[in-house]
Amino acid sequence: MGRVPRGSRPLAITIGLVGGLLAISGVAIAHPGIGSKFDAPVPLSLLLGGAGLTVAATAGYLAVADRPVGAVDRPLARIGPGASRALRALGRGGFLLLFVVVLLDGALGRQSQLENLATVVVWPLWLKGIAVLAVLVGSPWRVLSPWRTLYVGLCRLEGRTLALYDYPLGAWPAVAGVLLLGFVETLTVVPREPLPTTALLAGYAVLMLLGGVAFGPAWFDRADALAVLYGLFGRVRVLDVRRTPRGGYDLRLRPPWRGTLDPVSVPEVGVVIAAVFTVSFDGFRGTPEFAALAAVAREAFGPGLAAALPLYVVGFALFLAAFLVVGWATGGVLGRGTRETGRRLAPTLLPIAAAYELAHNVDYLLLNAGHLIELLVGRAGASISLDPAAWLSLPAYWGLQVSLVVLGHVVAVVAAHAALVRCAGAESPVGRAHVPLTALMVAFTLVSLWTVSRPVVA
Repeated sequence: MGRVPRGSRPLAITIGLVGGLLAISGVAIAHPGIGSKFDAPVPLSLLLGGAGLTVAATAGYLAVADRPVGAVDRPLARIGPGASRALRALGRGGFLLLFVVVLLDGALGRQSQLENLATVVVWPLWLKGIAVLAVLVGSPWRVLSPWRTLYVGLCRLEGRTLALYDYPLGAWPAVAGVLLLGFVETLTVVPREPLPTTALLAGYAVLMLLGGVAFGPAWFDRADALAVLYGLFGRVRVLDVRRTPRGGYDLRLRPPWRGTLDPVSVPEVGVVIAAVFTVSFDGFRGTPEFAALAAVAREAFGPGLAAALPLYVVGFALFLAAFLVVGWATGGVLGRGTRETGRRLAPTLLPIAAAYELAHNVDYLLLNAGHLIELLVGRAGASISLDPAAWLSLPAYWGLQVSLVVLGHVVAVVAAHAALVRCAGAESPVGRAHVPLTALMVAFTLVSLWTVSRPVVA
């Protein structure tokens, strides 16, 4: 196993810098998510300056030292084949049952956001909760996906794998799916309405099941937006759960940049950029600045979605354009094409998306977990009142927020260095090639922390 790779020293340096920032008092209003009651104990200018400097200094250290980044996995534990099969069966059956119950309650239950399983479960605990799980231990979606489970059941009834055609589209449907899902989640009332949520979920399930019958298992791997998104988030996992040939699981600890070193396909580049954009847009939409832009858009395009859609499209276009410029500039330094460089650099942005996903949704998950328990206890005839975030002090909360965002960006810089070394070749220096991507990552750092510092606008 050996000693800790020298390329990982910036993580230790970052922890010290973040700790220093959090030790200084001041006030900036927070925007961590729904139901927030926290203020930041750090002056905003110091927060942004220190975070940007930390990310830039990490890139500078790696570029000047020009050392390879270690990516050694460390064995942790093993789960036997019998227990693993039981866990998979429990996961498949349990999630399919949850899927059916959510649909029934969404269609027939009380149409109130906090009193219906569709709105309490689907958006916070399913969409965001499984994303968090994927970031920590890898995507469980191949096991949990209810439409894949139904498809497997149909195949067993038929006694063969159902597939009428070869699948031709790659991950392009997933790009559209992630963007559409982000738009619905951030700019429509659907997440607050049980019946529309149920209709959307049922419609997506039918689409996935029909696609599976038409194109076979490849459809679930490449066209399901959730499968592709969770799979990409799983690349930054620290706990690696590997299936053994006998059906068990090996649990291994690994550096969080380990899974970002392999290039993605061209459509998966779009999914990565969409993931970074949608979670950033989700935070930005609650700020006064977004409210001002929305007012201008309403005057130009009219009320409702007609005003929201241009803001969403322009925002994604800016994120995509910024990444393409970085790919072009970096490829020029390395003597590589923009396409190849983009495929190698896109995965290095995943730690940023994953870190902001965790930071932005920590209270959202906690609050809705409490709502779910209250709802279930209430239906059992009892009563309970929970505040799952009550134990979380102000310094601890903002320590978590800032640490996740900054450490995520530092991991992305470390990953980018390793990807640049692979792209250029071991003998070629990559110092100047760091500049475009580092500039983009510093910009993402500042935007992320600025967003969570802004007051929430209803």
